[in-house]
Amino acid sequence: MLDYIVVGLGLAGISFCERLERNNKSFVAVSDNSQTSSIVAGGLYNPVILKRFTLAWKAQEQLEKAIPFYQGLEEKLKIKLDFKVPVLRRFASVEEQNLWYEAADQKVLSSFLSTRLVQNENPMVDAPFSFGEVLGTGRIDTATLLKSYANYLMEQQLFLEETFDYNALKISKEHVEYKSIEARQIVFAEGFGIKHNPYFKYLPLNGTKGELLTIKAPALLESRVIKSSVFIIPLGDDLYRVGATYKWQDKSNIPTQEAKSELLQKLDTFLTCNYEVVNHVAGIRPTVADRRPLVGRHPEHGNLYVLNGFGSRGVMIAPFAAEQLFAAIKQKEPISEEMDISRFTKKYFERSD
Repeated sequence: MLDYIVVGLGLAGISFCERLERNNKSFVAVSDNSQTSSIVAGGLYNPVILKRFTLAWKAQEQLEKAIPFYQGLEEKLKIKLDFKVPVLRRFASVEEQNLWYEAADQKVLSSFLSTRLVQNENPMVDAPFSFGEVLGTGRIDTATLLKSYANYLMEQQLFLEETFDYNALKISKEHVEYKSIEARQIVFAEGFGIKHNPYFKYLPLNGTKGELLTIKAPALLESRVIKSSVFIIPLGDDLYRVGATYKWQDKSNIPTQEAKSELLQKLDTFLTCNYEVVNHVAGIRPTVADRRPLVGRHPEHGNLYVLNGFGSRGVMIAPFAAEQLFAAIKQKEPISEEMDISRFTKKYFERSD
């Protein structure tokens, strides 16, 4: 009898598996890698919503959990994951500069927004109104993390690489059975794959398609993230990730020419050097109608749980939400009301009727 089955091995699944291992709980993870949002993510941790100069939801608490979490994974897996990199917000006008200064004066933002105007010294970037710098930012190499963690679990014989078969799941009051595996609890961390989950598909997870490009630009020579109409994220070796798009209708992981054209058009408004597009990827972000995560216990089945709905901020939210879910299961501690799925219990019973 295992303690847990964890379905899904993106940022949510890894965060929960790691929480289990650090608390000496037995588990097995099941995933077919069909959901690519964690793989194709930009990987930035940035506490500020740069479109409006506002603090992201619970950003301070999330960063306090996330930074040590990824440091621990670096030591455990013996890989480099956390790349400290400044984020510069390109100003389009003097008015935007003034709005930035006003935001930086706010107590909740003062530790994250520098009041020093960063002059543009890169001739390959058009930024006549300079930049504002966000403090305490960085990039997690999510693709390396997912691959390395899956390999780690395989070596420990704790990973089933397969599509989860909901018809093979048997639920009793005391435990669950999945094929030949028995466990006390099961946690679904499937991202957009929740739409196929008969137990949690009632939850209002919409999914937003995001596409990113990787460009090679030897002349750019930029080591900082630049946020304008799109992000430019330095990856090393003259490579930069450019993104991202937000589309609500298309729910496929297939890159589109339309999104590529949109990204390049925006990029060309401020990048002046030549570049080559070397990669183009797409994934569905698990976004929720009220922009809050989906965490908690099933309304009827006491040993079924969900960990989902992190949107485009999975790098920051996942360790924070996974810790809360684990504490809720083991110590009966309350989950933050804003992300507890109990807020949608009425919707579940309405659908059951």
